[in-house]
Amino acid sequence: MTVHTSLTMAAPTHWNEATARDIIDARRTEPGAMLPILHDLQHAFGYVDASAVPVIADALNVSRAEVHGIITYYHDFRHAPAGRHVLKICRAEACQSVGCRDLIDHVERAHGLELGKTAADGSITVEEVFCLGNCALSPAVLFDGDLIGRVTTEDLDTLVEAAARG
Repeated sequence: MTVHTSLTMAAPTHWNEATARDIIDARRTEPGAMLPILHDLQHAFGYVDASAVPVIADALNVSRAEVHGIITYYHDFRHAPAGRHVLKICRAEACQSVGCRDLIDHVERAHGLELGKTAADGSITVEEVFCLGNCALSPAVLFDGDLIGRVTTEDLDTLVEAAARG
């Protein structure tokens, strides 16, 4: 298992309507404000709560459907808090060619974890992504912001077990 980088992420806080409104108000007059607002909300809370949709729509003078459409189009925007750890498995062509499907099958079968879902105990969320830019070291995953290449099923076991321990 080869770890390439570590990204630091702020610890999300619980959803707070007043803080969300402050975030939205701070960016509302910027050209193309929708994506920066959504990214700021995601960064602050770990997800974009449904209650933000009408507030964003009103602030930007767009429809709720447009806001919802953007949130659902981009896979990085979450609709609920993620688990304490996040495992993203790459499903792009290079990773497919060297066994990412085996990794997905293994995490589902051996650990009872589904893509796009969070474990019942909240320990880990498993997501699919369609390129981590680590093709030379496929199959690749991102675990809590750490890019890992040449991942095996044993490596996945280690990551999932570490997540379960906290």
